[in-house]
Amino acid sequence: MGRITQLNIAEMVYFSMNLDLNEIERIEKLSLRALYTAFIEFGFDAWEYFRQSTDDPKDIAEDLTREILDRFGGYRIEQRILGNVDYRKARYVVLPELSQRQALYVDSKAEKSTSSAALQMSQLSMSVRQVRGGDNTDVPGIIKPVEKFGDHSYLTTTLLAHYCYRSNESGSSRDVPPYYLSQVTLAAIPNGRLQDRYNPDQFDTIWIAGRNAPTRGEAFRARLSFNRLQQKATWRVQTIKYNANHNTLSEEWRE
Repeated sequence: MGRITQLNIAEMVYFSMNLDLNEIERIEKLSLRALYTAFIEFGFDAWEYFRQSTDDPKDIAEDLTREILDRFGGYRIEQRILGNVDYRKARYVVLPELSQRQALYVDSKAEKSTSSAALQMSQLSMSVRQVRGGDNTDVPGIIKPVEKFGDHSYLTTTLLAHYCYRSNESGSSRDVPPYYLSQVTLAAIPNGRLQDRYNPDQFDTIWIAGRNAPTRGEAFRARLSFNRLQQKATWRVQTIKYNANHNTLSEEWRE
């Protein structure tokens, strides 16, 4: 019996180390498209989910993302994935010409800003290169572009679900319920192997300064600029808006 026929079919995937940069881009685009579709299928229920909950907005966002991702589907792999994100799953990504093991990470943010999102280095596989406080920074992500779990290598893909909301309008200075969801911004954060395409140096960057205070020993953080990322690749940032007057959402996938 020949060597190929002795291999388990699961071993005949296209290994992460062989992927070229365009294939990584295609995998990330497919992954974002699937997440985007899951949000569309969930519909206006996301708005009601926010309005009816009395939890902290951050907790609402995390719970909502997990519930929506139950509809995500795909080719799941029974392998535990470690990581500091709200949702993580091992799965196959299947394209016409290849199958690829993927460690999918999806994080949630609930903020009142629509222009950027705060991220920790433990949620990134690329370095953050930017000028900060007059100094050049080059801080590596903690996730590896290709992670090893069990006996196999997995291409890491990080997606972001950013919930923009407003709180009650009673005049109170406190952020208290009910909360109203205005829009969700979905973003595909580039894998570390795409560093030179998206953040080659401190002056060509997709990042703006985070709110950590090094003098207090806080871990380095950065904010992903949606506008800067869109300028690099429009499809990497998608927006879904909620219209409470008509109980509808508006969306249009942008290439």
